[in-house]
Amino acid sequence: MGRIAGRFTRVEPRRRVRQLVLGLLSDLPRKNCWTIAECAGEAAPDGMQHLLGRAKWDADQVRDDVRGYVVEHLHDEQAVLVVDETGDVKKGTHTVGVQRQYTGTAGRIENSQVAVYLVYAGRRGHAAVDRELYVPHSWTDLPDRCRAAGLDDQTAFATKPELAARMIGRFLDAGHRAPWVAGDEVYGGNPKLRAALEERGCGYVLAVARTHEVPTPAGKFRADILVKKLPKRAWQKLSAGAGTKGHRFYDWAVIDLARPAPGSHRLLIRRNRSTGELAFYRCYSSRPVPLTTLVRVAGSRWRVEEFFQSGKGLAGLDEHQVRRFVSWSRWVTLAMLAHAFLAVVRAGEHARQPGPTDLIPLTCNEIQRLFTTLVIRPVHDATHRLGWSHWCRHHQARAQASYYRRQAANQA
Repeated sequence: MGRIAGRFTRVEPRRRVRQLVLGLLSDLPRKNCWTIAECAGEAAPDGMQHLLGRAKWDADQVRDDVRGYVVEHLHDEQAVLVVDETGDVKKGTHTVGVQRQYTGTAGRIENSQVAVYLVYAGRRGHAAVDRELYVPHSWTDLPDRCRAAGLDDQTAFATKPELAARMIGRFLDAGHRAPWVAGDEVYGGNPKLRAALEERGCGYVLAVARTHEVPTPAGKFRADILVKKLPKRAWQKLSAGAGTKGHRFYDWAVIDLARPAPGSHRLLIRRNRSTGELAFYRCYSSRPVPLTTLVRVAGSRWRVEEFFQSGKGLAGLDEHQVRRFVSWSRWVTLAMLAHAFLAVVRAGEHARQPGPTDLIPLTCNEIQRLFTTLVIRPVHDATHRLGWSHWCRHHQARAQASYYRRQAANQA
């Protein structure tokens, strides 16, 4: 909290943001302004809502602090920047960026809000270092709608790969270094993103569809057609990294591509040893690298899924109940900070236990549990609890009466 304290000119928001982050790190079953304010001992959620919506502070500056904090403590010369999007299912049409769209969270088309995240993944751990909200055409084509949600009415539509390029550019422009970028088919199939990474000398291992065409000395071929031409000796059994049940072994092969641009351009193929299912990756590096390096980078992509799981489960990344863009950016930035804290503590614990012991190193879940028990001391006295019960029921009664009045007026 000392690292971001200078972003708040007044002491009141500085104290309250600490309480909000402590609330995000707590074991509350639901995390929003109401529950966190009650846990912090405040009489009403007004202060927390003011911090997210109207107080004067810049979430982008705090984001930069989070990025520096993560890189400092999880530093790795061979780190991978992993980019991916996640969706939060929402009701209504007024929450910024919401529309009916596909989200992997639900596995289908839902009324949802989608954001793209950039995760720094190294040997010591991983944490998010940037975020961008995906604003669909249904918003950018309506300046009044954007203005009502706190967006600039000049907000232009940007694809998810464009948002990814924007975040990677910010990371590199800040003086940080990560030699590799990984992502799924949404990003691997975008030639502009690949060209932007090559221009900056940044290597990548980006997934592509089986129908993706690649250039070879014999002409262009679809990836799934090209793989049939590989001899058996081209495949190698390698681990894509350790999972919860041990190393994830696949068969891997690599094909050199014909490109006039400098650097090493290759197609990486992964084959499931049990089902035979294939996955394909476009790869680039400024100089040739071993197959094991490409496999390591491809395996790092799953770190972003781990971030989404722990960020949402432990730090309330998806539990924001806000409609405007400023409030959204502030909430997710502070949730990123809370998760980064857990990741850094975990990295320190693993560094202190390098060898086999009779205890496994602390996990983020156990760190949160111990932190809640030993550090966070919520107010539990009866007067405070009864006061919050009265406030909540009074607020809900007013909302109910207002709804009934609107309903009666519409019927009249």
